[in-house]
Amino acid sequence: MARVPVALPDPRPRDREVDLDFPREWVEFFAPDDPEHRIRADLTWLLSRWGCVFGNGCFGVIEGRADEGCCSHGAFFTDADDEKRVRAAVRRLDRSTWQHYRRGFNKWTELDTIDGENPARRTALRETGGPCVFHNDPDFSGGYGCALHAQAVRDGVHPLEYKPDVCWQLPVRRDQEWITRQDETQILVTTLGEFDRRGWGSGGHDHHWWCTSAPEGHGAGEPLYRSYQAELTALLGAATYAKLAELCEQRERQGQVAPHPATVANAAQRAANVLR
Repeated sequence: MARVPVALPDPRPRDREVDLDFPREWVEFFAPDDPEHRIRADLTWLLSRWGCVFGNGCFGVIEGRADEGCCSHGAFFTDADDEKRVRAAVRRLDRSTWQHYRRGFNKWTELDTIDGENPARRTALRETGGPCVFHNDPDFSGGYGCALHAQAVRDGVHPLEYKPDVCWQLPVRRDQEWITRQDETQILVTTLGEFDRRGWGSGGHDHHWWCTSAPEGHGAGEPLYRSYQAELTALLGAATYAKLAELCEQRERQGQVAPHPATVANAAQRAANVLR
């Protein structure tokens, strides 16, 4: 008697994610305007076709809450300048544009901790367990998603001018460190790479889904170094970004040795769909 194939349920979204460890290409160069500043850039990540799919295929970091994307948790401020910039942006919101309107800095921020010891301020949560107080629900008449992001668009400015640093930088990771070389000279090393699950610490492995490893998040029409020009320029400066873009373009023309596997998987799936 022939066996009848059994239709298996779709795997969890994270089961389709690529492994975190795979070959990567890197490039190193000195900032054109600073001979003591070296840049280390992950070409595999910067040439990937990652693109934010918030509200358009994003599964969210918490199961059953896909509409929140990665806004399920509050955003810690990086410094006083970050807080000041966001505070000025919040003053531009009102009840028609911010669904969960709260008046006053101490109403829309909370004290928490990143390391379990030292207090740090972040954007508040709407309720215990989130999401961020600035997250507007899909049915809100004033617009779905981050109220600060939407206000920036209305005002004709880039969202990085209004949103907390961590929100506009994700999923690019920038680490900076002063190192002493063998000749006892010191240089600043800036490393640009992918903010994968491990970027969140041990808790990142509990995320329901994370887009940088997911083929669903790698369907953008242009490489990340182009689509994130504004963010990378803010992180590096205009002259250094221009040099980085030049090196990325050279690598594109030559062909990559180690492309991002999630980008490869997305392209393969699209090709398969065309053939059906």
